[in-house]
Amino acid sequence: MTRKSPLEDAAHAGFAWARFKRLMRFMVAVTAATVVISLGILYAYNGFVSVHFYIAAGLGIGLAMLLMSALMGLVFLSSGTGHDETVDDRLSDSDGWKDRDR
Repeated sequence: MTRKSPLEDAAHAGFAWARFKRLMRFMVAVTAATVVISLGILYAYNGFVSVHFYIAAGLGIGLAMLLMSALMGLVFLSSGTGHDETVDDRLSDSDGWKDRDR
């Protein structure tokens, strides 16, 4: 039987999602600054190559950073709210199951 998740409480969930949104706003600002700095460095070393090169580099760096920060933020959200502790571990040692080397 699974236990009730702390995220089912509206007040607790609202606080957790507000913290996640605040983290993501900060990461959008960090990502924008990183993209601008990296495009400046690329221009300083290579000069003007093609506008498509800079668009692709900016989108690649920006989307990769935002995806990583969103996934890491969700890990912090899950762990920080106690949602991880509500998972029912059916394969634990307390049930008599042990992982054996074969």
